[in-house]
Amino acid sequence: MNSKSVTGTALAMLAAAVVVTGCSDSGDTSPAADATATSAVGGTATTSVAGDHNQADIRFAEEMIPHHRQAVEMAAMVPSHTGNPEVIDLAARIQQAQDPEIATMTGWLRAWGVAEPEAGGHSGMDHGSMPGMMTDEQMSQLEAARGPEFDRMWLTMMIAHHEGAVRMAETELAEGVNPDAQALARQVIDAQQAEIDRMRALLNG
Repeated sequence: MNSKSVTGTALAMLAAAVVVTGCSDSGDTSPAADATATSAVGGTATTSVAGDHNQADIRFAEEMIPHHRQAVEMAAMVPSHTGNPEVIDLAARIQQAQDPEIATMTGWLRAWGVAEPEAGGHSGMDHGSMPGMMTDEQMSQLEAARGPEFDRMWLTMMIAHHEGAVRMAETELAEGVNPDAQALARQVIDAQQAEIDRMRALLNG
């Protein structure tokens, strides 16, 4: 066998070894494998939200959405009704926290095949049976107030509003099963209880 034949044979054997090694690699990084892994992750996430829920989880989202909407509406009044920097800061924090939570809960309802609650009047006044919700008359009185009178009314109403949200979240923890909804309920309790304490201090200070 001449040198050219030996070289050709060696190259062929080397190529075959590379192919075999590639095929026997236990870590499949092909596009098909990536797609399967991604699908599995996505499927798990979807199942967590869409599959693992009960009526208490649905009720929590259905009621907390309009409840949050009213809090956001009350917070939006603040900059034009008072110059108190502490109240203005608190209102901004409430908006920043609750707007994303509304979007999150709306996504849950879509995943669960449930219609999003409609906003009516002052962001859902037809949900007056929910704890802490203000009536149309109370919202009108708040809108008419200015300065220190507004601060007092707003803080008093928002404390009651937050206390209602905490009770709703406690019901979700006791009766719900969806892990995402329960995590949000715990978040609502922690954040809004801290804000209640701050608002009480502002009222007393």
